[in-house]
Amino acid sequence: MTTSNKDLKICNKGHKYYKSTDCPTCPICEQERKPENGFLALLSAPARRALENNGITSLQQLSKYSEKDILTFHGMGPASLPKLRSALKEEGLSFRD
Repeated sequence: MTTSNKDLKICNKGHKYYKSTDCPTCPICEQERKPENGFLALLSAPARRALENNGITSLQQLSKYSEKDILTFHGMGPASLPKLRSALKEEGLSFRD
């Protein structure tokens, strides 16, 4: 069994957490800002940040992109597509062809 060295990090809000990478994302802050409802609440934090970082915060905005476009965003993986398709379909929308 391999153990990774984790370093103590402190975010701008003062949260203390351990990470083995240089990723600056505080898991405590991420949990605090996770939406309770809506399509963004269905996604993992990296997938949610990928959409937000590209200005996509509504299903109407999402529908302007193709699935191929969405998969090019850093943090977005194929496992998120079925959730996004379903959320779009519930609103009578779909990905752009």
